[in-house]
Order: sequence, then structure tokens, then C-alpha cells
Amino acid sequence: MIKRDVIILGAGAAGLFCAAEAGKRGKSVEVIDHAKRLGGKILMSGGGRCNFTNMYASPEQFLSQNPHFCKSALARYTQWDFIALVEKYGIAYHEKTLGQLFCDNSAKDIVDMLLQECKKAGVIVTNRCEIADVSYQPRIEDAATNENDKGWYVIQTAKGRYVTPSLVIATGGLSMPKLGATPFGYRIAEQFNIPIVPTRAALVPFTLHEHDKNVLSELSGVSVDASASVADASFNESMLFTHRGLSGPAVLQISSYWEPGQNVAFNLYPNGDLYPILEHERQSSPDQLLSSALAKLYPKRFVQTAIDYLKIPNKALKQYQGNQLTQCLSTFQHWQIKPNGTEGYRTAEVTLGGVDTDYLSSKTMEAKHQKGLYFIGEVVDVTGWLGGYNFQWAWSSAWVAGQVV
Repeated sequence: MIKRDVIILGAGAAGLFCAAEAGKRGKSVEVIDHAKRLGGKILMSGGGRCNFTNMYASPEQFLSQNPHFCKSALARYTQWDFIALVEKYGIAYHEKTLGQLFCDNSAKDIVDMLLQECKKAGVIVTNRCEIADVSYQPRIEDAATNENDKGWYVIQTAKGRYVTPSLVIATGGLSMPKLGATPFGYRIAEQFNIPIVPTRAALVPFTLHEHDKNVLSELSGVSVDASASVADASFNESMLFTHRGLSGPAVLQISSYWEPGQNVAFNLYPNGDLYPILEHERQSSPDQLLSSALAKLYPKRFVQTAIDYLKIPNKALKQYQGNQLTQCLSTFQHWQIKPNGTEGYRTAEVTLGGVDTDYLSSKTMEAKHQKGLYFIGEVVDVTGWLGGYNFQWAWSSAWVAGQVV
């Protein structure tokens, strides 16, 4: 039987960071993970360069059944705190767009930093270790310990039996099962009577109905600026056509707000008004086709497909009478499409929903009615926007737990 002050299940961003923080306080800490590779999701994130935080991170960029829950952790360990740690390790980074910070070299720099922090804090990191069972004993009979008045968690693993008074669940969500994602963390929560807010794939591409896909798949690989809107949510970034449907930052962002059966509204010229531009073209080159004028603003392959798909008459600009041109261009700026669904957890960057925050302390991440049990990172019902926000939640929730476990 192996005793530790703290056992953390999950060696991802949140788990490793929490372990290092707890270890700095003199606790004996071990991180256990079933995966072959440590920090797999970190390594593949941001195209292999890890979008490790966002300069503009604030509670407004997070979705949760309780939107106030994330405020305490985000305020106590901010993006600037993590940036300072990155700079302390001399990791070169840059801002890409909208406050998104990426490593100049490789996401491996972040994993190496976390492992170095763990090493300095005396943390043991054990991977390739399957967890068979987790149970709780109000007390454990052991003459060698004075902890008999405390509860203990017993973790049965392929590498032995562990006991600890503080168990941290940092096992992530369901996104990207190829990297080892499982519902393990949710099962632990339910085992201790902590509800799960229904989960679904988020930050995920849309799939299309057959009649839309048959036409738009011809644009696979084409990207255009667009704003995507559902109800009160709207994101103005880029949209990418794929052979399965729609992707790109604007689509991934709005997917977290979309409900099956809803239309998504796209403005395909989000940063201005098309009409004055085309009116100028009509005055200067009245004989040119609408498609020729639009090809000055969009990729040519996109223009012809879009005109056909949106059933816009393609004729010389001088032939448009009255408000006909306005009506045609309005179609570009008010395109509505109903997705068939999403690509699901296979390609989703995060999982929406998770451990119900009403049952956790926002200051410590400890379960309110189960002493010594903590949940951090993606397993919790807190989901950030695309752009480094989910990593910041991992760092912030891990840090607050690491101060008390």
C-alpha cells in the first residue's frame, strides 16, 4: 500500500500544474495517468505550438450553468501569472490574433516546463497505469499513522494500491478520445453523488445535410472571413469549408452555443457593407459580371459556387435595376444554414458540461459534501472560448486546488 498526501488522477495541463503547486507546499504528491504519453492534448494543441493562454481572459469568455463559478479562480491565478512562469523558463512565445499566445517553437516547451516544475517540487509522475477502482473509507486502520480520524481514498491501480486523504480528479472531458479521453472523471463524481451537467462536443466543426454538403464540399480548403451568429452569440473570425461541412474559428466558436435544429446566420462580408463597393464597380465597370466584381473580394472558387448555391443571378452590373443589387448582396451578408450536426467528440477541442459546479467550492474546487475530493480543469462544467481560454481555466482551477489539497 502506497500512501501519499495527494493523489492526482490525470497528467494533463490541470493535473501536472496542480501537482507542482501542491508539491511546493511540502506535500507528497503522485500523478497517475493511463495514457502512454504525458500531456498529449497539450502537445497537439495550437497546431503543435500550444495556445497556452489569452491576454484577454476574463469570466465573460466562459460557459457554465453557473457563470459566476469561474470568477474566483480566474481572479486568483491570472493569465499574467502563467505568462510570468513561461517567461521564467525562457520559453519564446508570440501573440497570433485576439490575444492568443503561442509558443514560438513547440508545445513540448510547455510540457517540459510542467514536468520540471513537478520534479523541483518532488512530485512523482506515473503514466501507463490503469485505474481499476476508487473508493472512500471514513477511516483506515493503521497504527503507523495519526490520520485515523480522517477519511481516506483508496485507489486500486495496475501498479499497486494507493491511499490518500486528498484526491484530485483532473481526467478531462470526452473530447479527442484518440488521446485517451474517457468518462472516468464523470463516473467518479456520480459515485460520490455529484451530478453531471449533460455533456456535448464543443469548439467543433459542423456537418451539413446532404443537399448542402453536395454543393459546399466543392469548396473544401477555401477560407473566408465571416461572422457566425446564434441567438445572442456572435463571432467574427474566419470560416473554413471542409469536405464534411464547416470549420474554422468562427464556426468552432459558435458551435458551443448552437443547439441541434437551430439555424446559424453567417455574414460573409462581416467587416463592412458590400453595396458601396459593388456600386463603385457598377459605375466604373458597368459591363463586368457580378461574379467578376465579387472575385476581387473573395477567392474565385468560392464566388462561383456561392452564386449558384445562393441562387443569385449573375449578370452584368448595369443590368441590376432598383434594389436588385442590394437584395443580392444581402444574401451574402445574411446567409442562414441549418447544420446537420457536429463532428462530435472525435474532433472537438473541448467538452461542454461536466461536473456540476453547484456541488464544488469555487475557492478550492473541493466537493462541498465530500471532504478531500477535488475536480479541476475540463472535467468541470466550465468551458472557454477558442483561443487559449480553456488552458487558462486549467491553470487557474489547478492553482487554487494546489494551495489547499
